[in-house]
Parts: sequence; structure tokens; C-alpha cells
Amino acid sequence: MVSVIHSVAAQSDLEQSLATLAEGLSTTEVDRLRLAVDFARGSYAGGLLGSGETIWGHALGMALVVAGLKLDADARVAALLFAVPAQHEHGLARVERDFGHSVAQLVGGISRLNRMRPITRGFVAHSVDSSDKNPHEMKAQIEVLRKMLLAMVEDIRVVLLRLASRTQTLRHFAIAPNELRVSVARETLELYSPLANRLGVWELKWELEDLSFRFLHPAIYKEIAQHLDEKRTEREQFIGQAIAIVRRELEVAGVVGAEIYGRPKHIYSIWNKMRKKDVPFSEVYDVRALRIIVDQVKDCYTALGVVHHIWSPIAKEFDDYITHPKGNHYRSLHTAVHCADGRAIEVQIRTREMHSHAELGVAAHWRYKEGSRAAPEDRYDEKIAWLRQLLAWRDEVGGSSDWVRHYKQAAFDETVYVLTPQGRVIDLPRGATPVDFAYRVHTDIGHRCRGAKVDGALVPLNTPLSTGQRVEIILAKHGGPSRDWLNPSLAYLFTHRSRLKVRQWFASLALEDTLAEGRSVVIRELQRMGQAGINLDDLAARLGFARSDDLFIAVARAKLNMRQLQVAVRGSEMPVDERVLGDVPVRRQRESDVAEKGILIVGVGRLLTQLAGCCKPAPPDEIIGFVTRGKGVSVHRADCSNFSNMQTMHPERVIETTWGGRTDGVFAVDLVIDAYDRQGLLRDVSDVLAREKINVIAVNTQSRQGNAHMRFTAEVGSIPQLNRTLTLLHEVHGVVGARRA
Repeated sequence: MVSVIHSVAAQSDLEQSLATLAEGLSTTEVDRLRLAVDFARGSYAGGLLGSGETIWGHALGMALVVAGLKLDADARVAALLFAVPAQHEHGLARVERDFGHSVAQLVGGISRLNRMRPITRGFVAHSVDSSDKNPHEMKAQIEVLRKMLLAMVEDIRVVLLRLASRTQTLRHFAIAPNELRVSVARETLELYSPLANRLGVWELKWELEDLSFRFLHPAIYKEIAQHLDEKRTEREQFIGQAIAIVRRELEVAGVVGAEIYGRPKHIYSIWNKMRKKDVPFSEVYDVRALRIIVDQVKDCYTALGVVHHIWSPIAKEFDDYITHPKGNHYRSLHTAVHCADGRAIEVQIRTREMHSHAELGVAAHWRYKEGSRAAPEDRYDEKIAWLRQLLAWRDEVGGSSDWVRHYKQAAFDETVYVLTPQGRVIDLPRGATPVDFAYRVHTDIGHRCRGAKVDGALVPLNTPLSTGQRVEIILAKHGGPSRDWLNPSLAYLFTHRSRLKVRQWFASLALEDTLAEGRSVVIRELQRMGQAGINLDDLAARLGFARSDDLFIAVARAKLNMRQLQVAVRGSEMPVDERVLGDVPVRRQRESDVAEKGILIVGVGRLLTQLAGCCKPAPPDEIIGFVTRGKGVSVHRADCSNFSNMQTMHPERVIETTWGGRTDGVFAVDLVIDAYDRQGLLRDVSDVLAREKINVIAVNTQSRQGNAHMRFTAEVGSIPQLNRTLTLLHEVHGVVGARRA
């Protein structure tokens, strides 16, 4: 439990404050502390902060909070000197010269975090007041801000100094109201009190929350305070008596060595419970609370029986989270009882292992308490747990060098946090460049990126970014990315997402070129035929395409030849049996001569036919037949590579083939999908096929180095259905390409 000394009364007597600051320090450290006091008082010379508080008053109050946290001499000196860099041009160098490298690093860390204050305050105020912002987006951005604050420091003591500074600011507002206190209180509840909670600095967390709540909702705060009709000292006296009674009864029951402690519920916590449960103050049963920690699970239930024997349990206020743990694996017994004076007290009972898990083991517990639904991030959560352990062990950590060494084992070095010109925080993997930043903000910004400023200075586009930098992208009015960005040796792009966006740009550019080429060929052919006024969408539909653009692409890629186009154009003027395919007339056949799949063998009566399994043709594909031995005619697509090989070896077996009038069955086709592998990819692809009522008869999927290659054999009724399905598959998240094999 952290003990924090309130500074307001202490500041009236400098010597008393110095005595408090010096607690637990050696004579040499005390002398250095006094030098820091003299230096700070002379340096600040009556200067004021934006809050209206004197710089010296804030420094002394901050140092007293740090002393209450039992931090070392370097941290206390750094608290006194926190504003020196802002007051003197070469202040940080002076601090390092007179007070050492460790103190200078701490003061420099505080200065960096102070530069972040207008950004965080502006964002939090905007996010809370703006109704058009997505609440989940706001929560995610605040979470990134918390991570950024941790990542910006090289020593965990800097974070504690920042929390101490914020605590002192709120204490000042409590005695000297200021128009800034509402925005500062809002920022505190969004950013700093959850951070104190995660780090386990409970006493600062409770004070930050209560003071902020007092400024934001003064009427509700006053009402709850009036309900707490007993003074703090009286409540603590009651808790002390309750602890003594429980300890005595536990020893009688054979439970020895139990750890019992308690604290009254804080006003902000009471209000949160009233709001979440939608109950009045009278139904909040944990205004006073005890916690009992024992060695074994059986002792938990023994202690529960003892508590219910001493006091009367309140109906429906018992929860057994040992037998039925919470979703975050939190385990404990919770009960509420009526005491002899008629007032209620909440009791939590758990083993030491359960307590360690709840306090240090799983970051999901903190997410649960803060109401976040974000997906767990194990590495980040492990680091937070390590920092909380480090804080719990601070009395065992010898010197500041040991502290820094332990902290760096949990350094937040996989991610950098940079700022947009508007103050939004963007998180990127370490090694990311301004181009990665541009694509992270918006795809169009990435495409039009032509330069970048970092902290106001122009930098090359392949410069790795660092946490805390402000990045501004210089945009072109038009244009797209450079092909040089895809060159790994030039290191313009670090993230996979950015590389994907650039590749997609050039793929769409190639598609536009193909489209323009196909359109030119079709229009030129229609002009030659004297059919320039024909409706292109109708023509495309006649050929089995959903749109005219699909027709143009098919022509450009030689999937549709000019003879097929001519037949389609003249189709409305000529009977079906008078059309020509190539230069060979198609003989009228009886309906019974048409094979089951609607295939006509040119110039031949009825023959056994089968669709080739290698290319799986479907109307209106251009097809050709190959006479097999004993299996009739195998029908291939004209562009089938297997057919080309067979034609070269046995040209005499080739027979011209075309689709007949009945093509209303289903045809097997192979669909090939290339995508970036992710969880749920196969499910999303299957959903598209199911919605389009396409029956899948075979699947083969492979995943290698983050890339997925899928091959589906599916039954389709028509080419328009196939084209529509391929378009929908292209829209599935992560799919790079979807095509017919």
C-alpha cells in the first residue's frame, strides 16, 4: 500500500517539508537534496505555471508526493528541478553538471512528457465533447496515448513523477479554482488515473479520481460526500476494529497467518457503482470493505463461514468467483454483511496466489476494470505486469542503476508513437517511415505523399520515426506512389500494410490500361462493322458479361476474339442456325443430338462428349474438341495449355466444337484465390460462395510465410454468375487476387 503525504499544510513550513523529503535518505543524499532546494528556489523566482500555481510550490508539492511513494533521492531531486529546462536555456546541462546524469535524465524525461500535455488535453477534451466521434475509436486513441506515455520514457520513475505532478496540480485546483480545472480533470480521468491503476499506484489513483470527479460533477460529489455521514478517521477506526474481530475469530477457527486489511470506498468508486448498477447510495454495500488473504482454498471458505457467523449476510450479495471465475480468470469470494451498527461492509476473501494473479498477473483484469473491450495484447500486458512487480519490489531494488536496468527489461521498444499535426497519436512498428505513417493515416495520403516534415524539419521519406515526433506529410494534388517505394534496398516502406497498398495501386493502374486498350479495340471493330451506335452493355450481356468494362478487359486479354464479337453483334439480325463460327458452317442438329451439356460437334452427328477436367470450360468460353480413345470427345477451352500439347502431338484428332442451345446446366470451374493469410479468411470466402448459391466440390488451400493460396472447384450456372462471384471475392478483406484458373 502506497503512503502519500499531502503537501498543502506542509508547504507552510519549509523545514518540516525538508524533513519529510529527507526521510529514508543518507546524509550525503540529504545534503544534495538541500542543494537542489536552494537551486530550485533561486531558479524559479516567483514564476507561475499555466494553472496559476507558483513553480516552486508545484515543485515542492510534487517532491513531497514522490517522497510519499518512497522513491529514491534522484527522483526527489528531479521533482524539485522539473522546470529548470524551461526556465534556463542550458538548464538541463546545468542539472547534469551539478546533480548528476541520472537526475538529468529524469528531468529530461519530465520535460518530454510535459510537451505532450497540450496534445493529450486537446484530444481528450475534443473526444469527450464531440458527438460525431466513434466511442470505440476514442477509447482506442486514449489507450494509444497511455502506451505512448509509457514508451516515451527511459525510466519508470518518470511516469511516477508525472503522476505526482498531476496530483499536485489537482490539489492546487482544490484550494484555488481555475477555469482549466475541468479540462485537466477530464484528461486525468481518461489518461492518468487508468495509468496509475495499471501500475498499481492505488493511492494516487484514488486521489486523482476523487479530485477530478469533484471538479467535473461538484453537485453529485457533494451529495455522495453528505451520504458518507461518518468522518474518514471514524471509518478507518471502524475498519481497524473489524480487522481485530475477524483476525481473532479466524485464529479460533484454525486459520493462522491470514493477511487482513481494509479501506473505505472512495467517492468516485461509489458513484461508478451507483451508475453501473443503477442503484441508490443505500444499496451500495461496499462503502466500507475488508480483504482477507489466506494460504489455501479451503481457508477461503472457512473465513467465509467466520464472517457470516460474526455478521449477518445480505441476501443476493454473495459471489463465488473461485468456483465460477470471471472471464478474465479473476478468482475470489465476495460477500456483503450487516454489522452490529446496521451499516454494511463488503468482504473479499482469496488465497495469496489468487491475489497475486489479480494484482500482477493478468492485464485482462485491468482491461475489465477499465471497461475496455479491446483484444488482449500479450506482450504489452506482460510488460505492464513486469512494471507493477518492479513497483512492488521498489524497496528491494538497491540503487537507481538497478531500477533502470530492471525497467529496460520491459522497455516498450516494439512500437513507436508519433503525432499528426492535429495531435492524433498514430502507433507504428519500430522502423516505420513517414510513408508508412502516411498510409496509416489514410490510403489517399499515402498515394499522394511527396515529402515529410518531422518536428518541423524536412527529412528523407525513408527516415525511421521515433516515439513522440510530430509528422507532417507534404502532398501532391494528383498522382500516385513511386515504384521505388517497393524496392527493399531503398527502405521507403517498412510495414506490410503499406507495401500492399502500393501494390494495389499499381495493379489498379495496370487494370485501367487494360480497360482502355480493350475499349479501343471494341469501338474500332464496331466502327468497322458500321455498328458504332450499339448499346455496349447489351452487347456485353449477350456475351455473358455483367458490364461493358468486363467485355473490354476480356478482349484486351484475348479471352474473347473478334469473331465472337462479330457473331454477338449480328446475333439480333440472323437466326441461330445461320451464324458462323470461324469459317465452318454449323449444321442444324435435332434437339436429341445435343449432348446433355449443350455441346455441338461441328459437322458430326451425336457423339459422346465430356468436359475436360484440366481447364473446365463453361459457356461462353471458346471451346475445341479432341477425340480420345474410348472416351469420345474431350472438350477443352481453346486456350488450354494441355490441349495445345495434344494438338501438337495429334493434330488429326482435333475437332471443332461449339456450345449448343441448352446451356442451362451447371459447369465445374476452378477458382484461384491469392490472399494475405489471416484468421477467418476461409470462412469469409466460403460465405461469399454460399451467398451466391455456388456448390463447392473440391478445396485445396495452402499457407506459406503469411500468404494463402486457395483453389476451389465449384459448379456455376453461367459466366455472369462466375464474374459476379469473382468480383465479390475481390472485396473480401485480405484477398489480393481472385480469378478463374
